Amino acid sequence: MDEKQLRKSFIDPVLEWARANQKPKELRLAKGLEAASEAAAEPEEMPFVVPQQFTGKDYITMLLHVDAEIEHGLMLQYLYSAYSIGGPQIPEKYRERVHNWKNIILGIAKEEMGHFISVQNVLKIIGAPLNFGRESYPWDVPFYPFPFTLEKFTLRSLAKYVYAEAPAEWLSSDDPVAKEINKTVHAQASDPHTVGALFKVLLQLIQDPDVISDDAFQPGTYPYQAKFDEWGRGYTGGDRGSAKDNKFTKSPDVLVAPLLSRDDAYNALEQIAEQGEGDELDSDTPSHFERFLFIYNDFKAILKETGGKFDPAYNVATNPFAGDPDHAGTASNEPADEMEQNEITTEDGILWANLFDTRYRLLLNFLAHSFLLDNGNNNVGSFTPRGLIINSTFGEMYNLRSLATILVQTPLSKKGKLMAGPPFTSPYSFDLPFGEHNRWRLHRDLLVASGNLIENLKALKNQPHSQYLNALQEIDRKLLEAIAQLMQAELA
Repeated sequence: MDEKQLRKSFIDPVLEWARANQKPKELRLAKGLEAASEAAAEPEEMPFVVPQQFTGKDYITMLLHVDAEIEHGLMLQYLYSAYSIGGPQIPEKYRERVHNWKNIILGIAKEEMGHFISVQNVLKIIGAPLNFGRESYPWDVPFYPFPFTLEKFTLRSLAKYVYAEAPAEWLSSDDPVAKEINKTVHAQASDPHTVGALFKVLLQLIQDPDVISDDAFQPGTYPYQAKFDEWGRGYTGGDRGSAKDNKFTKSPDVLVAPLLSRDDAYNALEQIAEQGEGDELDSDTPSHFERFLFIYNDFKAILKETGGKFDPAYNVATNPFAGDPDHAGTASNEPADEMEQNEITTEDGILWANLFDTRYRLLLNFLAHSFLLDNGNNNVGSFTPRGLIINSTFGEMYNLRSLATILVQTPLSKKGKLMAGPPFTSPYSFDLPFGEHNRWRLHRDLLVASGNLIENLKALKNQPHSQYLNALQEIDRKLLEAIAQLMQAELA
């Protein structure tokens, strides 16, 4: 049995348990005293039993790691899809609607970032290692909805996002749209999943003191956890979106919950699950499922009006990656292996893609570093290390959006019709070095590498983005000065 099969065998019991204990839809949705009485007469579901090779805490840690990878992976796929939306081919009469779709998906991606951060808080409070990676588990474990794919925004890709966030009872209902979604997604993935079973098991396990003891929850980690006032950045009460009369553009709060107790950890996971697949269609705070479903139905309406001749996105590549600079100018590779991939081979495309990946790695490193710094202690001059790291993380979010906007309009190859798109290449390591001085040194080294790429981009003839590159250099110069102060303080 190889490593992937072994890990899958650890997780399969969750799916088997969920299937065995799934109650009929009518009992879950029934209302009134009679229905409540009938439900009470039903035998209670059997509690999930942790596999014997694990302790409760260790198994919860593994499931939280899986969840972190799923939140990370979904966030990147949603971002890529949103970044691809746009282009001069969109008729004027539909541009505002399409722009709203983009804002909605970007809002969902930001909320996935909040979920990703909140899961780290849960890991932090139980004294478990954090996980900022993605896809180290095979996609076909019971929780990965479908294989990780960076692809342009289409009705077909949108169907996968509806499916991933959908409540199980909706997917199994007679709703014609649900049937259509099922058919579309099953044609793309042999065994697609939703993540509902994962949260059901996590919520049961984490509230049980016989599974994870009270002393596993460490309130002393609170100063090192992420907090809404640092990461929310004004995203409260649906303050997003440009169509004020449309509830689907007014998304809920970004969930970043600091934790002090078992109850806090339980509530954080419950809120993440609800924000993803809540299905109360009359709610003023629509879930991810409801918002994706709204876009899907709106997209279909426009396709019907236009006779199917409507494409709201740039013609971006699928799973793009930066090619070898020595091969710049050659034709793009044909899709290889089982997963379609497209090599970026234009000289400017390779440079922009490498710059994007360097800044993506910086963002992940900044985020991981923030969990090692406390609330504002160890001030250096007019700033704190934690404040600098969090501000820098937000800065990289904005940089990635700017760089993605450039990449979706940069040709993949000289003679091809495809545009490049942001690669989101996984770093060779998600681990930070030991010691504060070395962590700041790593940030500095990546900024220096980024500076070299910027200089190469500026040297290209007829560079249309020189103003942005100059601004990025100036921002980096100030950040390098602050890092130099912190490194000096560490040595003092």
